[in-house]
Amino acid sequence: MGTVEERIQKSETRIFKAVFPSTTNHYDTLFGGTALHLMDEVAFICATRFSRKKVVTISTGQIDFKKAIPAGTLIELVAKVDSVGRTSCKIHVDIFMEQMYTELRETVVSGTFSFVAVDEHKKPTPILDDLD
Repeated sequence: MGTVEERIQKSETRIFKAVFPSTTNHYDTLFGGTALHLMDEVAFICATRFSRKKVVTISTGQIDFKKAIPAGTLIELVAKVDSVGRTSCKIHVDIFMEQMYTELRETVVSGTFSFVAVDEHKKPTPILDDLD
């Protein structure tokens, strides 16, 4: 499986999305709840790729919305393992916004999500079986 550091590197997860009007509010910007949903999804994928276990979201840390995300932009969500406990891991997620027709790219939302590994009885279990 490799070292913890190798697993962290291999589990980094990236998802790209186009922001369409169907995902925006009356200000023509991405719904905050939609951003949170996407962040939790990419964090879940990252935690699963890292541990190769069943994981569930147990909490979120502070989520910073630095700038509104307008319709007609592209976003990239990047999730990385930030820290590892005995049964849990913390995933940091950034949303980067890109203008479709320029090189402008900036970080617009950041936050952390915590996951715990669970066994077949939905009880916490070690996040990694083979800590090196």
